[in-house]
Amino acid sequence: MKNRVGLSEGGSATGAVAAGPDGRTRDRLVALLLERGAATAAQLGDELGLSPAAIRRHLDAMLADGDVVTRDAVTRARRRRGRPAKVFRLSDDARSRHGRYRYDSMAAAALRWIAGHGGEAELEAFAAAQVAGLETRCRTAIDGAGADPIARAEALAAALSAEGYAANASTIASGGQLCQHHCPVAHVAAEFPQLCEAETAVISRLIGTHVQRLATIAHGDGVCTTHIPDPRRADAASTVATNVSTDHVTSTVRTDR
Repeated sequence: MKNRVGLSEGGSATGAVAAGPDGRTRDRLVALLLERGAATAAQLGDELGLSPAAIRRHLDAMLADGDVVTRDAVTRARRRRGRPAKVFRLSDDARSRHGRYRYDSMAAAALRWIAGHGGEAELEAFAAAQVAGLETRCRTAIDGAGADPIARAEALAAALSAEGYAANASTIASGGQLCQHHCPVAHVAAEFPQLCEAETAVISRLIGTHVQRLATIAHGDGVCTTHIPDPRRADAASTVATNVSTDHVTSTVRTDR
């Protein structure tokens, strides 16, 4: 039987099998945090079907072991009395232990060598070459998605998930949003942002419009988030700007009187 985060009840998707029900629950929490990036205790409990007391017992144990870190949840709503909700995410050590950043040290050393011997241009060329294969595979996967950027983003999310990025796309008021809950090169990209820039350029080309990276795991965010403007809103804004420009009358007000 599989649970909601894709693990068998008797095993772990992140490494060695942990013994006992507590071990299995921790494996499920690790997998869920890898998928979502960050979540509150209430969200994790709802997802796993655990009571508030049970989920906090597991999270307290993971905090004590250094497997998770916390921060206050950010909310625009008026906060009620009491302690603010905490958001949990995996610590860097936990991500490393679960096989997310294997060979990071060697990769970073290689990039430092390229930067030292070839300069910025060679580093950018290397980053572009690294994502070229990913672009080819994803382009094949989204060929039938049509021309609408939001539809293409949804197809791209599925293709990226197949590549291990745990991605999803959603529609928001200003267009669309592509979220990647896992980055296989986050530790290296923290030192070499050219890797993120090359990946963003690939996303832009595949979706067929300008996109904007709002957050990255490499810079400490829980999720890599890319904003995709709604072309209809952009066209409407352009029309309004043109009309205003055409009808605008310039006047000068003296302020020296």
